[in-house]
Amino acid sequence: MHSPNEAAAVPLTSPVTNGTFCPQSQRRFVLIAAILASALGFIDGSILAIAMPAIRVNLGASLAEAQWISNAYALTLSALILAGGAAGDRFGLRRAFVAGIALFIVASLACALAPNAVVLIGFRAVQGIGAAIMVPGSLAIIAKAYPKKERGRAIGIWAAASALTTALGPVLGGLVLSAFGDGIWRAIFAVNLPLGLISIYLLLVKIPADAATEKRSLDLGGGALATLAFGALAYGLTSMSSSGEGNMAGPSIAAGAVLLVVFILFEHRRREPMIDLSLFRIGAFAGANVATFFLYFALSANLFYLPMLLIAGWGLSTAEVGFIFLPLSASIALLSGPVGQLSDRIGPRFPIACGSLIVAFAFAGLALLARAGIHHFWTGIFPLMALMGLGMALVVSPLSTAIMTAVEDKDTGAASGINNAVSRVGGLIAVAAMGSLATGVYSTMLDTRVRPGIPGFGEPVSTGLPPELEATRLAASDMAFSAISLTTAVLCLLAAIIAWITVSGQTLPWPRHTDESSADSSRN
Repeated sequence: MHSPNEAAAVPLTSPVTNGTFCPQSQRRFVLIAAILASALGFIDGSILAIAMPAIRVNLGASLAEAQWISNAYALTLSALILAGGAAGDRFGLRRAFVAGIALFIVASLACALAPNAVVLIGFRAVQGIGAAIMVPGSLAIIAKAYPKKERGRAIGIWAAASALTTALGPVLGGLVLSAFGDGIWRAIFAVNLPLGLISIYLLLVKIPADAATEKRSLDLGGGALATLAFGALAYGLTSMSSSGEGNMAGPSIAAGAVLLVVFILFEHRRREPMIDLSLFRIGAFAGANVATFFLYFALSANLFYLPMLLIAGWGLSTAEVGFIFLPLSASIALLSGPVGQLSDRIGPRFPIACGSLIVAFAFAGLALLARAGIHHFWTGIFPLMALMGLGMALVVSPLSTAIMTAVEDKDTGAASGINNAVSRVGGLIAVAAMGSLATGVYSTMLDTRVRPGIPGFGEPVSTGLPPELEATRLAASDMAFSAISLTTAVLCLLAAIIAWITVSGQTLPWPRHTDESSADSSRN
């Protein structure tokens, strides 16, 4: 991938310079590579929801298959992200980071060429394995390459660039989908190839290799058990929305629950567990993670199913719908810093509780709007999404603070990793469970048993329906999404209550670390 001359310019290993493995002249390449690699995951995650109706039309995918196109990635990422972070310590950050990016772009290319939904789901799972190594590596390699006095600024640039990518990705993706038609969704995955290759080139040619810091166990057994447990739970919840597979829901959920207990026992007995379960004995840490699960459950459910309603139900263009992600990313990018400073002064409890309440009001507003059949995007949906973005901006940085201050200094890395995994598991379960809820409401209103051939929830209409039936289908779609939003509004209310009860409201005795808050601000 590089010429002999270029390789000779950078030694395979480099002496530590100012406490880092990377000389000052080469640190900018670390930052650029990390930003490009982060963009891979953010672009895929945000644009995929906008492209899902097009994918369903192009591949003939059912709602259950659409759920798994999202969840196959989320499953392997959430189950293996902690093991992926340990891989950087064991094998060296540069080596692990490159391996994660390479696996991600190879799987992305396979996704772009997928002939059907089943193949796409399989390679999305492989993509998630690559992301589990790549995602923690992007921040860790910046922290290792930059000395402490420069680290905050570097991570701030990384977080701002990630937020910009997350904000503009769906807007640009929606415009492209509107301009070129359903088949262009494959370009969403194909664009990962040039971005990933540039990142790998910079890492291998412009950046010296770092030494492994410790021989940490990867706990692949724990990762496998977590994948099986959450996979069985997600399969069971998804089966409830899939015709002909409903009888598998109960056994799959039961098997997932049993496997989850086995996973907990396995981790409890391990010398170097993937998850330090003892941290959950700390009330503030446990409470903050429960609030995280509820909030990211709610966020993921709405951001996955709302584009389906707007595009397949209301008939809006993908260009318009792409703007719903903009307020969330912009609010987090602009407000995380000031909110973090506020959290330093008054403690994280009030911002988390207040932000969670605002998000609850926004989702309740979406539920009422859909239930009333008010199909106003710019004067209805968009303002409520802006309100949700404001609420999440109040939550994200203080939630990071609450997690970090609940544990001892030596456990902050493990605590942050666990919280990241919890947020992703919340999204995984949300997409699986809320699809079943939406299908149940939709099918009941339409009585699909006596009306065969009617498109499912979130599935675009390929042929014209009689006006009366089309009106009924639209009302059923509205009610199905209203049920999702109302459920998630209640969960956000519970998150506010739990945060108020468990999280500290006292002024913090030490200044917050810029790198921690910036890192979590870009998680979305």
